[in-house]
Amino acid sequence: MTPPPRRERLDAMSPASAAKIHWFARLEHRIHVWRERRARRRGRSATAVPFPGYGGTGWVRVVGRVLIVPPPRKQPRGRRGKASQQDGAADRAGVRGWRSFVSIPVSYAAVQVEIGGRTHDVVADRGGVIDTVIDAELPAGWQTFTMSVEGQDPVEASVFIVGDEVRFGVVCDVDDTVMVTALPRPFIAAWNSFVVDEHARTPVPGMAVLLEQLTRDHPGSPMIYLSTGAWNVAPTLRRFLSRHLFPAGSMLLTDWGPTHDRWFRSGRDHKISNLRRLATEFPQVRWLLIGDDGQHDEAIYSQFQQEHPQSVAGVAIRRLLPAEAMLAGGRATVDHEPDEVPWVSAEDGAGLRERLGEVGLIDSE
Repeated sequence: MTPPPRRERLDAMSPASAAKIHWFARLEHRIHVWRERRARRRGRSATAVPFPGYGGTGWVRVVGRVLIVPPPRKQPRGRRGKASQQDGAADRAGVRGWRSFVSIPVSYAAVQVEIGGRTHDVVADRGGVIDTVIDAELPAGWQTFTMSVEGQDPVEASVFIVGDEVRFGVVCDVDDTVMVTALPRPFIAAWNSFVVDEHARTPVPGMAVLLEQLTRDHPGSPMIYLSTGAWNVAPTLRRFLSRHLFPAGSMLLTDWGPTHDRWFRSGRDHKISNLRRLATEFPQVRWLLIGDDGQHDEAIYSQFQQEHPQSVAGVAIRRLLPAEAMLAGGRATVDHEPDEVPWVSAEDGAGLRERLGEVGLIDSE
């Protein structure tokens, strides 16, 4: 099905409005439009790629992306993948991360979301990202709904609904917290995204056991994977977590590239803004914040604790090994008030589990 013609919205803006948008963002948009036109002339169509979202009583945060993906690679006979429907187009684009970055985002695509027996029309942003809140009454726990674009077959998506009675949740970083990177910080995102096969990535020892026990000790609690990684790698990250037996969780990643007023998005702003949003959306929930001491996690968590002390149950920091810390540019040092909420640290998941047991945030038996 050929979509109706769409005006290039940046070009349609008034001169005053367009002037407020960074020139690199306008250039990026025009490149996306040019690539999209070429792809459509070749007969390729857009696909909705949903990511695990979350919600509460009466509402759902729907996240996903609209892409034109590369044709699937031919697999040797007998080695056809069994990609799940939820991983959608990105799974069909292949395992290696770089292939997800040659997908073409469809700016301002019209998307139909069918959830709770109703259909909602939403619009993706300039980068093809869908991040919107929809009114819906769903029972607590993992629920499913569908997304579709341009008359394509609906794609199944998942969302975790937090019950009103829930008082505990987990926010967990990804790089060097659940996944070992052991690379200089400026190269981590590029290496993980463009080069490393998902099968070659190494989990942090004991972290999957720790997170799984947290979900068992606190039934119904939300698990949020909050990362500065790009949405492009979300399907790969999801398969990595599943393969290494990490508990299922909602994903909050970011969209690489320029914003309206700067060259690149700030990973720190992305994390702190989403933490603030969670505190507003779930004022009754106290979060265990898990990260590492090689990025800004300690500073971000300390700032969030000062702003929303009632929303923090504790902080668990994975200490990087000496070689990892050296590549990361050293360890972060942050002052915090240990008497307000427990702060614990260790070099792996087993050590964090022991420390958290000592302060009563996990069943140590």
